[in-house]
Amino acid sequence: MTEKADFNAEEWSTIAEGPLLAGARVIAAERGGTIRESLALGKIYAQARQQQGDSELLDQLVSAPPALDRERLQGTDIASAAMDGLREAVRILREKATPDELDAYRRFVLSAAEAAANAHKEGGVLGVGGKRVSDSEQAALDEIAATLEAEPS
Repeated sequence: MTEKADFNAEEWSTIAEGPLLAGARVIAAERGGTIRESLALGKIYAQARQQQGDSELLDQLVSAPPALDRERLQGTDIASAAMDGLREAVRILREKATPDELDAYRRFVLSAAEAAANAHKEGGVLGVGGKRVSDSEQAALDEIAATLEAEPS
């Protein structure tokens, strides 16, 4: 079983930021709803804390409040920074974690991104009409899923 202690500080930071970067990627895909989408990410972490036990790695990941290094992201394109961060997290986990732990991480990251996408209807007027997930958010979700599943080159 892989634990936080199996990673150096930089590796753990990369892994811990993955779900938030995925959520930020979705949030940046469409204007509006930022607060609801951010709250939805927080709920995903709270739910994961309540369901502890399936993966020691995920248990340790969600035990601390989620945080992004905003200073590091200043002036960067959030879409490319998010994808780069996710690729690096998957690479690290591929090297050090079990396949089951990597799969659990992938599912958690994707659930965080989906929660952000579903938190706010896009379009419509005063909550009437609109789409739960916009085309640009769906494109971001597809990109995240592809990045998480990508085999190393």
